[in-house]
Amino acid sequence: MAPNQVKCGSCNEIHTNFVTVNMHVRPTQPWYLPNHSELNLKGRSSMSCRVREVAHTPPYTADDAPHFAPLITLDCRGLEFTGFDPQGMWECKGAESGTKFGEIELGEGEWTDYDEKAKQSVSIMEIESKWDRAQ
Repeated sequence: MAPNQVKCGSCNEIHTNFVTVNMHVRPTQPWYLPNHSELNLKGRSSMSCRVREVAHTPPYTADDAPHFAPLITLDCRGLEFTGFDPQGMWECKGAESGTKFGEIELGEGEWTDYDEKAKQSVSIMEIESKWDRAQ
């Protein structure tokens, strides 16, 4: 997952650096939440002794939510995500052709290429993000 800005839910301290939550990397200790989700980030803010936890839960798909398709669903306890930066490597596939495009860098905020199968240009532009709380 790309870098994100986070804020402590107890003292409202904003972390000085963007943090990355990686679903493929686990902490050295086996932290498990009551719903058996595995923990991917654990820490403490410098101004509060409350533990901050982030765990991945299965994300919704576009079929589940036709009007809004989240990139990821997180179970956050004592931690609030406030910003997103699409740095890093991404992958996508052509909507019509299924052509896979790997190692896409979105740090500049856009990406363009050409889909040989579909015989048309493809792009990702005007990236916007927001964090919503589950209802």
